[in-house]
Amino acid sequence: MHPAPHLSRRDVLARCGLGIGSLALADLLARTGLLAADQTAGSPLAARSPHFAPKAKRVLHIFPEGGPSHVDTFDPKPALDKYHGKLAQEVYADYIKNAPASATDMGRLSGKLQRSAFKFGKHGQSGTEVSELFPMLAKHVDDLCVVRSMFTKSSVHEPAQLLMSTGEATLVRPSMGSWVTYGLGTVNQNLPAFVGLAPSGTTASGEKHWSAAFLPGWSQGTGIATRNATAEKMLDNIRSGSTSLREQRRQLDLLRAMNGDFADRRGPGDDALDGRIQAFETAFRMQVEAQEAFDIAREPQKVRDLYGDTEQGRQLLLARRLLERGVRYVQAWHTGWDTHDFNDESHRKLALAADQPLAALMTDLKRLGMLDDTLVLWAGEFGRTPTTDNNDVATKKSIGRDHNAGGFTVWMAGGGTKGGLVHGSTDEFGAIASQDRVEVHDLHATMLHLLGFDHTNLTYRHAGRDFRLTDVHGHVVKALLK
Repeated sequence: MHPAPHLSRRDVLARCGLGIGSLALADLLARTGLLAADQTAGSPLAARSPHFAPKAKRVLHIFPEGGPSHVDTFDPKPALDKYHGKLAQEVYADYIKNAPASATDMGRLSGKLQRSAFKFGKHGQSGTEVSELFPMLAKHVDDLCVVRSMFTKSSVHEPAQLLMSTGEATLVRPSMGSWVTYGLGTVNQNLPAFVGLAPSGTTASGEKHWSAAFLPGWSQGTGIATRNATAEKMLDNIRSGSTSLREQRRQLDLLRAMNGDFADRRGPGDDALDGRIQAFETAFRMQVEAQEAFDIAREPQKVRDLYGDTEQGRQLLLARRLLERGVRYVQAWHTGWDTHDFNDESHRKLALAADQPLAALMTDLKRLGMLDDTLVLWAGEFGRTPTTDNNDVATKKSIGRDHNAGGFTVWMAGGGTKGGLVHGSTDEFGAIASQDRVEVHDLHATMLHLLGFDHTNLTYRHAGRDFRLTDVHGHVVKALLK
């Protein structure tokens, strides 16, 4: 036998103190019901393994709502300088005539070609070209996987946005966040598995982007109004002002029993009721952890300064805190990119609001060792045309760009994507994805692959058929993977 180690009086007091403190904490949690043995056992949100070993464990989709202009941000087009001010129908006639059948709304290319007001430069070891609008993010290009050949089915905001979030443009379908929650569950039962961050707590399309649709109700996202700068306002009505946690636990247990009796009479398969019960449980547990998670004031000042004290800065810092604490999927909305008027002025303002927070996010994820297994996506619903939307180019008055579903740019980072890569291209004017084209379902299939899923086998039986996020479409774009 080895002799017992010699302990000083300080060691004894420290160890005993920690032990007593742990026992007290365990007793407190148990008495409030927060340490119940069945908190995760049998929970539909319990963490589950995917089909195969994943590269990514969590997702942050940053949604620049409205459609950023790719020819002003991440897809330089020198030909626009050469043909600036000329009618697109004259310069572009042959290409419009021979456009791929899948390219939509070619009529939107009417008007005069409009060069970008912003200079592009090569950055990083990869030499990726990025607009002067994003000088800070440009320092991280070797971590970005830039896809310049995206295209989609609609150039109308709501259908295109829903397609990007749910894989379906017209019918209400489960969002990708709900599919990921359904497939993976969550590692933190005290926070929602899927969170939507938007200035008003919802989107112009409503909360369809966070909808579970026909999936179980517990996979639905929770919308948070990030216009509110404090955790107390963002989480209004989470805490009871008159009832203790212990009493709330008793009330919730009674409500669960009553709902259980009701469910037994209705028979199995009432997903809406199951989702409601689970929502009550999550809301109760959020009283303990949510205040801490949503309170970005707890971050060191240097970290808050890194992101900047703006709505987008606070939003992305909050997103990082949620992902760090086990939230599986976060969708963060940056509104205002629909630049039919004053495209250049609007893009300067929007990029100024986004550049520092995006660069800070990349720096912070690296600092915490999270970038390797966090998949970051920056993707709006479509791009914008290389032509003017209104007025004469020569006057430079209220020059804007129209919607363009035929070709646009998104980028990803981390989570097993290939950094420093530029994939695909649009034509020489930036109107149509022309090389190594990537459709939205291809993007979804690739993201699910990084999360460990075969997108054709992540299905849910509904209305007599097996549904999936990618419907009957989609191919994994292997060129984007490490």
